[in-house]
Amino acid sequence: MTDVYLGYLMVEPKRHVAGWGHLTDDEASAIGLLMNDLGRVLRDVEGAEHIYSLVLGDAVPHLHVHLAPRYPGTPREYWGVRINDWPDAPRGGVPEIEELCERVRRGLASVREGRIGS
Repeated sequence: MTDVYLGYLMVEPKRHVAGWGHLTDDEASAIGLLMNDLGRVLRDVEGAEHIYSLVLGDAVPHLHVHLAPRYPGTPREYWGVRINDWPDAPRGGVPEIEELCERVRRGLASVREGRIGS
C-alpha cells in the first residue's frame, strides 16, 4: 500500500445496517459522537481546515461514513469529491499511515478526556 490520502477515515457500525434510519438511537448517537470527535482530531491534531463526510451505500448495503480532511493550501478545484485528485495532497505508505493512526488514537483519547478544546 503506497501513496494513499492521509487522514481519510471510515466509520461504520459493528452491526450490519443498510444505512441511515436503520440504527438504534444509541448506535446513531455513538456514531455521531465518534464522527464529531474524529473531525476534531483531524482538525486540531492533523491540521485540517475542513472535514468532508459522505455516505454513498450504492455498492454495499452497509452504512459506511467516510471522513476526509481538506488540508490548508488545497486548491479550490480539488475541494469536495475531488480531494483525492489533488497531486500535492498529504500522502504516504504504511509507515506514514501507522504514524497517523497513532496520532489519531492519542488525539481521540485526549478529546474524550476533554483536553482538546472545541
